[in-house]
Amino acid sequence: MMKNRIFSADAHIVEPRTLFLDGLPASLQKHAVSAAMEDGYMKMKVGADVVHRQRLSAAAPDGGDIGRSKRKGASNLVGRLEDMEMEGIDCELVFPTLGLVLYFVRDREAAVASSQLYNNWALQFFGEHRHMFVPAAMLPALAIEDILAELRRVGSLGYTAAMLPTITGAALPAYNDEAWDPVFRLAGELGIVFTFHTGTGDRPWISERGPGAAVINYATQMNEGIDATMRLVSGGVLDRNPDTKICFVESGASWLAALAERMDEVYEAHNYYVRPVLSLRPSEIIQRQVSCAFQHDRACIMSREVTGLKSLLWATDYPHAEGTFPKSREVAAHLFDGIEIGEAEKAAILGGNAFDLFRPAPPPQGIKVAA
Repeated sequence: MMKNRIFSADAHIVEPRTLFLDGLPASLQKHAVSAAMEDGYMKMKVGADVVHRQRLSAAAPDGGDIGRSKRKGASNLVGRLEDMEMEGIDCELVFPTLGLVLYFVRDREAAVASSQLYNNWALQFFGEHRHMFVPAAMLPALAIEDILAELRRVGSLGYTAAMLPTITGAALPAYNDEAWDPVFRLAGELGIVFTFHTGTGDRPWISERGPGAAVINYATQMNEGIDATMRLVSGGVLDRNPDTKICFVESGASWLAALAERMDEVYEAHNYYVRPVLSLRPSEIIQRQVSCAFQHDRACIMSREVTGLKSLLWATDYPHAEGTFPKSREVAAHLFDGIEIGEAEKAAILGGNAFDLFRPAPPPQGIKVAA
């Protein structure tokens, strides 16, 4: 019996801390994203401005940094392949670490140049291993025309996933605005999946500082996905662009079924006021086009009849502290305990759905991949 192929729909690479400082022209250096360890904190900066900081002792008692570099593969490809083999992971959807800060860049030219710099670097870094890694392209988020231009460029480079911010910020229209139609139409034509990673946008990652702050800040990450889904579905952007698929990452998945049912209820109960009128019920659009990556959720598995099986993608969140490493095999083995579910459905959630959605490159000639 062949083993199921496992696809982690959320992982990160830790880029060189000076990637943008070294790669941007001198005229844009004041907008460069960088990271440095200062005063016991890992500080992520845009130019001289600190946009996020994390106390190292809190992030990793063993002294690791924001990307948990104690993992062999946080920034080293050879070490990553070793960790993946140990964990039984066949492929990963990969997001940046430092690059997540690009949404705080306020200069349009710098945002475009930084996105291109990261996207070129990621292709070079993963090289001939693109059958095992699907990097998500960064898109500049200060103007629709810039998003369209970079989307076309990365499509020509073979990207099948690209990032949009979960929070649009002041520079872009909200996701229920028809101004997004050209962007989503183009993504559908190119076969590029839009990924919405939690914490992306121009707002601080941490907003709560009082009692329970750690739980509050992380648990409410799902709210970004809820808001973006409501806007894209009810505003008609997804309905008008049915070939475009979207995926929410690192915000759990169990909220999707509750949202789908609630939107159906409101859409039907208040149909007199609904504009635009959709061609399908909200839950049907979600089933057709929306997916979520999750690690430990079980309610989403039990409610898969509401969202559709294809909406569920398992992930490890390697190399983050809250990820499943080094117990990914154990987590995956017990994920379905007590749930009535067939082996084919398990295989789809653990890898099949993500392979179908993100379509990794074929392996180089001579390399065999387990079925």
